[in-house]
Amino acid sequence: MNRTTRRQAAERRGHRAEQHAALLLRLKGFRVLARRYRCRVGEIDIVARRARLLVAVEVKARADFDAAAHAIDRRQRTRIIRATDHFLAANPSYSDYQIRFDAILVAPGKLPRHIPDAWRIE
Repeated sequence: MNRTTRRQAAERRGHRAEQHAALLLRLKGFRVLARRYRCRVGEIDIVARRARLLVAVEVKARADFDAAAHAIDRRQRTRIIRATDHFLAANPSYSDYQIRFDAILVAPGKLPRHIPDAWRIE
């Protein structure tokens, strides 16, 4: 398999993982506001809300949950935090919501694992 084919396969896995994560959030009572929110400072896989809580969710699909959890490094968390600031600036109606950063880990053959409050602003 060449580099382009591997990249396309990874992209498809990522999309499927995000679909499963969005469904899980909806089942937990969240309303998905945005998927793959991109701006110049970063990207948020899913932005969702429930009551007065706004969550920025990073979805990671790997061979197992440990590998998925370790794939969310400090640099990536910083980019997600900056993208969340951008989202809030573009959507001021959410500025007084409580903000939380969650992770949803996806591994083959297992239900997605939701990690609420996976990290905080340092």
